[in-house]
Amino acid sequence: MIHNNFSLNTIQKLEAIAEPHKPVVSSPSEAIKSFSNYLTDALNGVAAQENNVQRLNEQFLLGQANVDQVMIASEQALLSLQLTTQVRNKVIEAYQEIMRTQI
Repeated sequence: MIHNNFSLNTIQKLEAIAEPHKPVVSSPSEAIKSFSNYLTDALNGVAAQENNVQRLNEQFLLGQANVDQVMIASEQALLSLQLTTQVRNKVIEAYQEIMRTQI
């Protein structure tokens, strides 16, 4: 059975962000720490999915897994990696925009 903790954690964190009446953090340092934890969890989730794909590929080569399991796990890992890449691109764009801002 394939577990997709990355998506569940991501959805829960996005729901917390989407509710503006709930204070998620109380200071900028906590906000940075929270965002850092979010990114760390996301990257760990992507790495775990990639490890799962490798494990399933090895099992498939040994005849212990079917092609459906391998394809589903591969697509999930690919989508997670694409999401991570897009988030990284948006963070870089935001940083560049801040750096262009004149004081």
